[in-house]
Amino acid sequence: MNDSTDAPIQTITGEPVIRTVPRLADANSSGDIFGGWVLSQMDIAGAIPAISRAHGRVATVAIDAMTFHAPIFVGDHVSLYATVTKVGNTSISVRMETIARRARTGEQVRVTEGTFVYVAVDDNGKPRQVPPE
Repeated sequence: MNDSTDAPIQTITGEPVIRTVPRLADANSSGDIFGGWVLSQMDIAGAIPAISRAHGRVATVAIDAMTFHAPIFVGDHVSLYATVTKVGNTSISVRMETIARRARTGEQVRVTEGTFVYVAVDDNGKPRQVPPE
């Protein structure tokens, strides 16, 4: 965990894609939300702009530079922001930021960030060209 993220958030990159509230079933015995839950939410959120840009199906192929800055707790309001940062021949990179608004204090904390890479796929799951904009 990185203590430097306790400072107020100056900027958030990307468009808001998903807002959710983790439940007790998403937490370990200490009340911290599982990292896998956060990753799955980020994957879902990142796929939304990737599908839009690809004009169809995509598959996750990589997660680059994933960083966990602070824990998420049961009851936090979790917002996920996404920005398409790179489009290749078949791939789309999406930068993700996860912000938690603490349920008890209202404080906003950047809790995770990373880049997810998706590949446009056809109906058979084979890579296909990303159409031009």
